[in-house]
Amino acid sequence: MQAVILAAGYGTRMRPLTYHVPKPMVRVCGKNLVEHNLEKLPDEIDELIFVVGYLAEQVKNHFGDCYLGRPVKYVRQKKMKGTAHAISLVQSLVRGRFLIMMGDDIYSKEDIEEVLKHERSILVKKVHSKFSGGKVIFDENGNFTSIEEGTHENGGVINTNMFVLTPEYFNYPMVPIKDGEEFGLPQTVVKMAKDFPIKVVEAQNWKQISDLDDVKDFERQLKKEGKCNC
Repeated sequence: MQAVILAAGYGTRMRPLTYHVPKPMVRVCGKNLVEHNLEKLPDEIDELIFVVGYLAEQVKNHFGDCYLGRPVKYVRQKKMKGTAHAISLVQSLVRGRFLIMMGDDIYSKEDIEEVLKHERSILVKKVHSKFSGGKVIFDENGNFTSIEEGTHENGGVINTNMFVLTPEYFNYPMVPIKDGEEFGLPQTVVKMAKDFPIKVVEAQNWKQISDLDDVKDFERQLKKEGKCNC
C-alpha cells in the first residue's frame, strides 16, 4: 500500500522559518516535521509518494530513493492549485488503495492504524469551541457526506486531510474552490462518497502545524513526553 505525502506548499504562515526551508522540512527536536509522521507508518505502507513544489530539491535530497526501507517517488506540483490538484498528479503512480497525509501536520501511530482498518476513510478531530476550517458532516452510519468550509461557532469535527481512498477516486472531476483558483480534495471526496462509503474516524492525537506557535507547542509536547533530547 502506498502513502501519498502532500509537501508542496509555501508555508507562508511559518516565515521566517520557511524562507529557505519547505514547511515539512522544519526541524523539531532533531527531526523534520514529515519524519515525525513517516516513522509512525505501519509495515503495510510499502512505498512513499511525495508531492513536492516549493524548494522541492530539499525534500528529494533528504529522503532520496529509499527511506526507512521504503522506495520513494516524487511528483512536482508546479502551480499551487490545491490539494485535489496535487492528488491528481499521482494518478499514474497509484496501484491500489492508498493513504493520503499532510507532510506538515502531526498524526499519531494509533490514528493512522485506525483509518487503515477501513476500505475508505477520513480522519477528523472533534472541536468543542469556535474554529475555522472544514467542518465534516456525516450520516447516522458514520459515513462522510459533505464538508462546510468557514468559521464554525459551536464546534464540530474538523477535517485533518488524512484519507484512505481507492482508485475510483480518480473517476470524479476535481471540485473548484476559492473562485476556481484551487481544487479541493475533501470537496472532491464528497462526490465519491455518494457512491462509496467513506468512514469518519475520530483522531485521538492530531496536531495541526500552522504557525510558529504551533511548532513551539509541539516541541514542548515532545520534551514533556521525553522524546526530545536535543
